[in-house]
Amino acid sequence: MRTRHIYILTGQVQGVGFRPFIYREAARLRLTGFVGNTPEGVRIEVQGEENALLLFSRFSEHLPPLARIASLTRRDAPLLEGEDSFRIEESSAGKHRGHSVLVSPDVAPCSDCLDDMADPENRRFGYAFTNCTNCGPRYTITRSIPYDRPVTSMACFPMCGPCAEEYHNPADRRFHAQPDACPDCGPVLWLEDGRYENELNAPLPQTESPALAAVYEKRRKLCGLADGVIMGKAAIPALLAELGKGRIAAVRGLGGFHLVCDAHNESAVAELRRRKARPHKALAVMAADVESASRFAHIGRGARDLLLSPARPIVICPRKRAGEGEDVLPALLAPDSASIGIMLPSTPLHHLLFHPEWAGGNKEDALSALVMTSGNPHGAPICLGNREAKKRLGDMADLFLFHDRDILVRVDDSVVFPGEEKEHAPCAPELMVRRARGFVPTPLSLPPRPAREAGDCVFAAGAELKHTFCLTRGAEAFVSQHIGDVSRAEHLAFFEETLRHLTGLLEVEPGLVVRDLHPDFLSSRLADDVAQRHGLRELFLQHHVAHVCAVMAEHGLTGPVLGLALDGSGLGDDDTVWGGELLLVRPGAWQRLGRFSPFLLPGGEAAIRSPWRTAEALWRAADLPDRPRPWLEGSPERARLAPMVREMMTQGINCPKTSSCGRLFDAVAALCGLCFDITYEGQAAVRLEEAQDASEQGAYDLPLIERDGLLEADVAALFRHAANDCRHPGRAARRFHDGLVRGLARWARLAADGCGISTVALCGGVFNNRTLLACLPEEMRRLGLTPLVPRRFPAGDGAVSLGQALWGDWFLGA
Repeated sequence: MRTRHIYILTGQVQGVGFRPFIYREAARLRLTGFVGNTPEGVRIEVQGEENALLLFSRFSEHLPPLARIASLTRRDAPLLEGEDSFRIEESSAGKHRGHSVLVSPDVAPCSDCLDDMADPENRRFGYAFTNCTNCGPRYTITRSIPYDRPVTSMACFPMCGPCAEEYHNPADRRFHAQPDACPDCGPVLWLEDGRYENELNAPLPQTESPALAAVYEKRRKLCGLADGVIMGKAAIPALLAELGKGRIAAVRGLGGFHLVCDAHNESAVAELRRRKARPHKALAVMAADVESASRFAHIGRGARDLLLSPARPIVICPRKRAGEGEDVLPALLAPDSASIGIMLPSTPLHHLLFHPEWAGGNKEDALSALVMTSGNPHGAPICLGNREAKKRLGDMADLFLFHDRDILVRVDDSVVFPGEEKEHAPCAPELMVRRARGFVPTPLSLPPRPAREAGDCVFAAGAELKHTFCLTRGAEAFVSQHIGDVSRAEHLAFFEETLRHLTGLLEVEPGLVVRDLHPDFLSSRLADDVAQRHGLRELFLQHHVAHVCAVMAEHGLTGPVLGLALDGSGLGDDDTVWGGELLLVRPGAWQRLGRFSPFLLPGGEAAIRSPWRTAEALWRAADLPDRPRPWLEGSPERARLAPMVREMMTQGINCPKTSSCGRLFDAVAALCGLCFDITYEGQAAVRLEEAQDASEQGAYDLPLIERDGLLEADVAALFRHAANDCRHPGRAARRFHDGLVRGLARWARLAADGCGISTVALCGGVFNNRTLLACLPEEMRRLGLTPLVPRRFPAGDGAVSLGQALWGDWFLGA
C-alpha cells in the first residue's frame, strides 16, 4: 500500500547537509517527493510503499554531524499522482516573524577536508578556506536566513566550474556548502610586514601554477595591496620563519584576529605582554593536536573530548612542570596559575600553521606551540576587519596575515574548564567560562509554561562585565557570544552591532525588556532606550536573582529553588553591594534569606582594584589589634595611603557596604601577602586558590548568626582566623577554602530547613574557583541537599542575561 507522509522539522537542520542527507535516504528507498527549507523549518513530503516509509522514518537515528532536531511532527496526506522522483526544492525566502530556523555555530574542519588539504594531488592542497557541509564557518559569515550563499560573506566569490558542480550535486558532501570555494575562486591569504619596509620582498619558492599567480595578481590589484606582500599559501612558511625570529603577528581567523607568537620564546611572550598591557593574565596556547599538547600539559579524558570537539574551545589544563614532560612551557604564559589554556586548530588556516609542508614549506619549520590570544588592544573588542586591525593593532603586531573573506560577526574563542578526574578526591564538573565561538548561536530550550506563543520574545540586556545579552524566540533562549566590559564605548558598540545582527537573524521583535537593577550600567541604559523607543514594558531584576534564574533555566526548573550566589558585586534592592547571598527564587518572585555579614569597600571601585583596601576594612570589622599589616611592608605608597583609607571608613566617605564573597577572597589574598593590587579581574582569588597547601587538614569556622531578619555568615570571624595564620599563606589559603565550604553547606542546610526546599542553585563568578566547585556540592550532598551547578553557561556574569530572559518569560506568560 502506498502512502504520503509530511514531516516538519525544526532545529539545526539548515546549512548542515540535512537536505542532501534526506535526498540520499529517499533515493535509496526509491521514494518520491521533495525536501526544502521553509520559515517553519525543513519540510519533507515523501510517498511510497509503507515498508520503505517505515525505514525512512528512522532517519533521525543517523543524522549528519552538525544536524540537531529540536522538534519533529508528521502527518499523513493524500497521494500525489505523477511523481517519479525525489527532489530538493529551493529555500523559501522572505521574513517570517517567529520562524524556526537555526544557524549552526562555526565548527572546526572535518577529517575529510583535512585529507583534501594534505593531498598534493587535490586542488585544495594547502587551501586555507577548505570546508564542506559537515564543517566550516556558519554564524560569523551569515547575514540573514535562509542560510544560502547570497546572504553570507561568500556572496562576492562566484564559484568556478568545479566548485559549482560540487555545490549543485546532491551526492557530493559539498552540496549547498555555502562557504564552498577553492584557490581559483575563493578567498585569498596574504602576509604584510607591519613595521619594516620591504622586509618581506625576498623571493620565496612558489608552488602555485601560473594561472593561480594570475588570480593572486588580480586580487592584489583589487585589494590595493603593495608589491611587497606575499600572496596565497606561500604566506604560511614566510610567517612561520618570522615567528621563529621572535616576531609577533596579527592573524585573521574566523571571528576576528589573534595575536600570535612562538610560545617557547620567552622574549617574544614578554614583548607581547608589554605591547598588549597584559602583565599577568594567562595567555592561551595552540598546539597541532592532542599528542603535541600532552607534551606540555596533563590532558585528561574530559579535556581531550573538549579539545577534539567541533567547537574547539580553549580548554584549561594543568601545565606540566620540569621533569613531568618532554616540553615545558615558560611560566610567563600563566604566571599566576599552574594551569594553561590550550586550543587545537579551529580553522584550516590554523592547521596550515602546523603543517607548512601543505603550503610549500618544510615540516621542520613548524613551531610546536603558538601563543594565540585575542587580537585587541587592552580592554577593547577583538578586531574584525583588515583596516581596523592595521589601525588598532599596529603598535602590537610586526606582521599581519590577512584574508579577504569578510567576518560579519565578532566572536572570541570559548573557554571551558574540563571535568576533572581525581582518585579519592572531589572532582569539579565541566564548566563554561566564556561562551562564544563554536557554541553561539545554539539556543537553550526554556522550561515549559502555559500559553507561550511562538512569537514571544524577551530582550534581556545582561550585566556590565563579561557581558552577554539574550533574546528569546518562543521556547528558545539565544544567548549572544561573550562581548566583554560594556562600560567601555567600544564594547557598547559591539553590543549594539551584535544585537542588530542576532535580532535580524532570528527575525524577532521583543515584547518585553529585562535589565539589571543598576541604573548606571550602559547595558541598562540601552535597555531603557529600546523599551522607550518601542513602547515596551521593562522589568528590573536584581543581579544575583538573575544568576539563580540562569541555573534554573539551564536545568529546566519551574519550581522554587534556593540560590547560593557567590559573586563579585551586584546592586541590591537596599542600595548596598551584594555578592554573598542566600536567595529563595520562584517564578516571578524572590526573597533574600541570608547574606555575608556586610563590610566596607574603602574607595568603592578603588577597593576592587586594590584588595589591600578591602583587607583594611575586614581587619577593622574583625576587630583585630592595630599591628603591622602585610600589605604595608615594603610599600611606602600603601603606607602613605593606609591612614587615609582608615579615615575614610571612620568618616563614612565613599565606603559603600558590601556582602561580596569575591571581595572576601580579595581581602584574604592581600592578608596572606599574595596580591595587593590586581591587573585583571579575579587575580587575587586565582593566587589564593593556587597557594593552598594540600597537606593541611584544618578548616576555619564560619559562624552563622541571625541579624536584621536574615541568616548571616560572619565572614569577619573567618578573616580573623586567617589573620592568625597570615605568615603561612599555604596553610591560611587551605583552611580558608575548607572553612568556607563547610560553612556555606551548613548555611544552605539551615535555610533549607526553614523553607522546606532542598534544591540549591550554585551560581556567581566565585564558582570559577575549582576547589569550591568540586568540594561544596559534595559537602551539600552529604548534608542532604541537592546542588545544581552551571555547566553549559558560565557561572559568572556571562549567564546573567539568560536568567533575566527566564524571568521575563515568566512575566510574558502571566
